Amino acid sequence: MTAIISTSPPVIVKRLDSATWDDYLYHVENTNSHLERVFFHLGALWIEDMGNEGISHSRFNKLFTMLFYCWFSRIEGIKFDLLGGCVIEKPQTQGASPDEVLYIGEGSPQYVEGEPRRINLSQSRLPDLVVEVADTTLASDLDEKKQLYLALEIPEYWVVDVKGKRVLAFRLVDGKYRECSESVALSGLPIELLERTIARMNNNNGNAALWFAAQIQDLPILEQK
Repeated sequence: MTAIISTSPPVIVKRLDSATWDDYLYHVENTNSHLERVFFHLGALWIEDMGNEGISHSRFNKLFTMLFYCWFSRIEGIKFDLLGGCVIEKPQTQGASPDEVLYIGEGSPQYVEGEPRRINLSQSRLPDLVVEVADTTLASDLDEKKQLYLALEIPEYWVVDVKGKRVLAFRLVDGKYRECSESVALSGLPIELLERTIARMNNNNGNAALWFAAQIQDLPILEQK
């Protein structure tokens, strides 16, 4: 039985608690990827119907895209691949639609003609970082999705709390997520600096990103792990 639960408008969560992998495939292949995000874990399937992306979610999401560019532009020869809104999955067990999927270094997934347009983590290496921007989905991002990304063994997971203007960063340690004050994927980046950048946005993510770029110039360039 499918329940439709209204959270903070306009998000509607459609949930099926006894779902199969075939149920997941049906929904992930028949949704409007710009409006609906599909998740599957432990037999539970849920779809976040976001409607058109809201101003706040878009502003924060694009801010972090710019921050990643600012960070890696300092590091000569670094390779990074940022896949926004790309589905990641481990067939038969988990599937997710994160806001940001970051690969650092070689080996990011490549599309092969005729195959599903999703990242198969049984064939591709794990991303170094996954980010969820939480405008109206904070509870789920810190509960169900956190457990899903833990099961996928994503090494680092950030939740960007739009309303609280904070970043909750978690690092996989001994099979559990531990909150961290400094990124490991972006070695040497204090999470507190991300929050200071958010605090300076004032409805303008471009200038906040420029401020961030100026702040990191004096940070030591460490080997990216």
